[in-house]
Formats: sequence, C-alpha cells, structure tokens
Amino acid sequence: MAARQHTSPKRLTGPGPDATQIDSLFRAAATAPDHGRLLPWRFVVVPAEQRARLAEAFALALVDRDPGATLVQIEEARLKAWRAPWVALAIARTRDDEGDACAIPAAERLVSLGCALQNLLLAAHSMGFGSGLTSGRAMDSVRVRSLFGVQPQEQAVCFVNVGTVMARRPVPPRPVPARFVSWLS
Repeated sequence: MAARQHTSPKRLTGPGPDATQIDSLFRAAATAPDHGRLLPWRFVVVPAEQRARLAEAFALALVDRDPGATLVQIEEARLKAWRAPWVALAIARTRDDEGDACAIPAAERLVSLGCALQNLLLAAHSMGFGSGLTSGRAMDSVRVRSLFGVQPQEQAVCFVNVGTVMARRPVPPRPVPARFVSWLS
C-alpha cells in the first residue's frame, strides 16, 4: 500500500487489465463499506470501441462551457479519452429515487464510493498496473451525463484510469500522521 501512487493517464500505456483482471478489480471494489447495503455507486467501463464517443463528449463539453475554445484546445479535450488503456467512470448515487426517504446521507454514500475506488486502485497496483483518477469540469456537463446515463440523483465523480506505467516516478513523501491526527482531550 505504501508504494501505490497516482499515475497520470499520460504516463499509462498498454497493456491494460484483461477480462479476468477487470473482474478482480470490481470484486475488490465490492468489498467497500456500504452502510445500509445501498450500493450507492456504480462504474461504467469505456471500451476501446466507444472511446470516440467519449472524445466527442469531452470536446462538446468544452465548447459548451467555452464557445471561444480554440481548435487546439478542442483536440486536446478529445485526446483525453484515449490516454489510458482502460477507463471507467465512477458514479455516486447521492440520494434515492423516492423523495430521498433513506436515512443514509450523501456524505456516507460518497465515502463508500471512495472506499470502492481505493480498493480498485490498490488491486490494480497489486497486479503491477499504474492507476489514477481524473475529473474536471466535464464531469457535470450535459454531454458526459447524457453519454453515461447519469440520473438526476447521481453524480459523475471521476474517471478511473488503469494501464502499464511507461516510466515510474519516485514514490512521493507521505504526510506524517502528526499532520492529520489529533487526540480528543
């Protein structure tokens, strides 16, 4: 666990995980804590043959929020869809369909997704892959939400990127516990 680090999709190449490894990644995610057994999250895998659709959603999302975007910026937005060999969108269900009657708050649901993501990232690391999470303003765009069928009670949180690391960086220094732990007195 101490050796796991974020790897930018720009630093990932093939091969990515195979079908058996992908199943193992999602089985690891499924071990996340889930108060109320709501399964308040889901993943949508973007296979290679669908990357052009994701690329177009990224480009149109940029144009929607910045009509003055240059052709270079639009092409850079498109290229983001192709960086990692394996990509999935993580989606949280922050409230229920029926008038939000459930007592499990949105924060707990997001924590559950965070645990699922960390389990998946650690599993990828244990298989020898690099991995990282990416997000940005496109996450809230109508284009991305529509492409992935994100419902009104859901939130597109981040993309998970997994692949073979082209060149590893040194593991960054971790904060010492004294920086983030205090004792109630």
